[in-house]
Amino acid sequence: MTGFLAVVGATGTGKSALSLELATALREAGRPAEIVNADAMQFYRGMDIGTAKLPMEERRGIPHHLFDVLDVTEEASVAWYQPTARAVIDELTARGVTPILVGGSGLYVSSVIHDFRFPPRDRALRERLERELEEEGLPALIERLRLADPATADRIDAANARRVVRALEVHELAERGHGAALPERPVPWRPVEVIGVSTPREVLVERLDRRVEMMWDAGLVAETAELLEHGLEQGVTAARAIGYAQAVAQLRSELTEAEAIAETQRLTRRYARRQVSWFKRYPAITWVEGGSTEASELARRVRP
Repeated sequence: MTGFLAVVGATGTGKSALSLELATALREAGRPAEIVNADAMQFYRGMDIGTAKLPMEERRGIPHHLFDVLDVTEEASVAWYQPTARAVIDELTARGVTPILVGGSGLYVSSVIHDFRFPPRDRALRERLERELEEEGLPALIERLRLADPATADRIDAANARRVVRALEVHELAERGHGAALPERPVPWRPVEVIGVSTPREVLVERLDRRVEMMWDAGLVAETAELLEHGLEQGVTAARAIGYAQAVAQLRSELTEAEAIAETQRLTRRYARRQVSWFKRYPAITWVEGGSTEASELARRVRP
C-alpha cells in the first residue's frame, strides 16, 4: 500500500477500535502509523464525553493528530480543515509514517481524500442571507433554495440553517460566475485505501441509545456547564453539537433530563443514518463489520 488509509462510517460503529488495530498491525510490521482525526466535534478542547473522544490512556501510545486543536468559540470549517489535515498527512508520509484518517464527518473526510476545491466566500452576501434568515425564517430560505437549486435542496440537511445559508451563498456566487470547482466524479487527492466500518441497524440503534444514556451518567451536563464558562454558546460550530445543545437546554430548564436524553438519542440516530448514506456513495470502499473477526483479519493483513 502507498499513500494513506481512511477509516470511515457512522458514529458508534467501532472506527476508533479498528484504527487502533490497523496502527498496531502496521507498527508490528515495521511501519509506524499515526491517526488523523476527521470528526468535526473532536477538534474541540473540553468536548470529551459528548464526542466519545478516545482517552489518552486508551490510545496505545499511538500519536493522534487534530484532536483538541480548537477552543469552543472558534469555528470549525471544511475550508480550514482540508489544508490542515493534508499538511499533517504530507508531514507523516515524509517521515515514513502511514497516516490513518479516522472519522464520520462525511464532508470533512471527502475534502481530504478527494480533489475537492471550495467555492469562494462573500462576507457581505453571507451577512445579508443571515439577516434574511432571521427576518423570514428557515422555511422561507429552504423554499428559495428549492426553487433555485432543487438538487442541492434535496440532499441538504434542511434543519441545518448554516448549511442552507451556505448553499444559497454558493448558488448566488455561481450565478455571478464564481462557482465551485468540484469534480463530477470523485478523484483521489493521494493514493488512499478507504475502509468503511458498519454495524447492523438494529444493533447500532440500541448501541447509540445506550451510549447517550452513558454520556449523561458520565457527566455530560457538568462538562457542558464548564464549557459554557469558556464561551460555548458563542461558538458557531460547537454550540450546535448534538448532546451539548440538549444539555444546555437542560441546564436552562428548557428540557427535563429525560427529554434532553430522548432528543439527543433521536438526533444521533438521524445523524448516523445520514452518515451511512454519505459513505455508501463512495465508489471504492472496503466494508467490514465493526468488532468482527473480519475487521481483525483486515487489520492483520494490511501492509505498507
